[in-house]
Amino acid sequence: MGKASKIGLSIPLIDERDTAAVTEALQANWITAGGPFVGTFEQHLRDCLNTKSEVVALNTGTAALHLSLLLADVKPGDFVICQTMSYVATANPIAYLNAIPVFVDSEAETFNLNPDALREAIQFCLSQNKKPAAIFTVHSYGIPCKLDEIAAIARQYEIPLIEDAAEALGSTYKGQACGTFGDFGILSFNGNKIITTGGGGALICKDATKAKQARHLASQAKIGQEGFDHDSIGYNYAMPGLNAALGISQLKSLEARISAKRNLHGLYTEIFENLPDVELVNETTDTFANYWLSVLRFTNPASRFTPAGLMQHFKDAGIESRQPWKPLHLQGIYEQQHYFGDKAAETLWRNGLCLPSGCGLTKTELKHIRETLIAYFST
Repeated sequence: MGKASKIGLSIPLIDERDTAAVTEALQANWITAGGPFVGTFEQHLRDCLNTKSEVVALNTGTAALHLSLLLADVKPGDFVICQTMSYVATANPIAYLNAIPVFVDSEAETFNLNPDALREAIQFCLSQNKKPAAIFTVHSYGIPCKLDEIAAIARQYEIPLIEDAAEALGSTYKGQACGTFGDFGILSFNGNKIITTGGGGALICKDATKAKQARHLASQAKIGQEGFDHDSIGYNYAMPGLNAALGISQLKSLEARISAKRNLHGLYTEIFENLPDVELVNETTDTFANYWLSVLRFTNPASRFTPAGLMQHFKDAGIESRQPWKPLHLQGIYEQQHYFGDKAAETLWRNGLCLPSGCGLTKTELKHIRETLIAYFST
């Protein structure tokens, strides 16, 4: 099999329209925070999400996570429940505030937050005479979590719910956009996401007062435009206009990008549906996934086919793949923290593989991926 040029896991897709949008921002000299592009991008995001909530554009998704905890009034020593199947950026803002992460396992269907383990974690916190200050739930790889159950638990115990929808722009649960169910929602526009602003994120706030506070904190807590007065500890989190201009352009192709990723997931389904010992992680009833990354799990530990074997086979063919997120409770920096669950996330990490999922793959690249997969599972 001939070796193709490098096929990335999920590389940015930039077209001439994007280049023109960035050029327009440069020529208008709106390259830093403020200006018309940021407000326009925020409104376009609201329209895309079909929400009345406020959307605050920021320079990273991590900034949005941090601000959500501040706005939820998380204090040092507070417990914050966090899904363990996630990128480390979900947990780090908890540590920024000297709060204590309590990690909760995934359930086996979506590999998102397990409602039963969530209840167990809450009961533990209450036994320590501390009600959790917030709950982080994640829509891993663009697949919606079990929002009805999770949101009901959060309401029952009156705990702020924060949706990490960094990977889930365009995904829906019962027709409603992911990121709009909780008290706060998080989006990311990093280079590998379904749309990119180069680097960036957004905070979704149901409460307009909280959104105003978020904008204030994101701009160094500056009072007014004149002088240099600040009324609290602030942060340099505002999104620059240059990034927002790119985001406005990228949003115009969101539906096409989702279709491309879903079509690719369909191709993988066709390849794997008749193969033993492997299965894709799929969307569930009443959900619509953007399939930011398609994830394959190997279900038979005794099989000669393994994630490591396929990863190497891909690598030899010039194709990138990657292990799923290493569970946060197994990370050296967090392994001493409390964890509740049955190792479902650990199972996916050890037995899963993220497949190439770019929305700009050519027919030639798709053919190469298909042939590489068939060759591996035919040995």
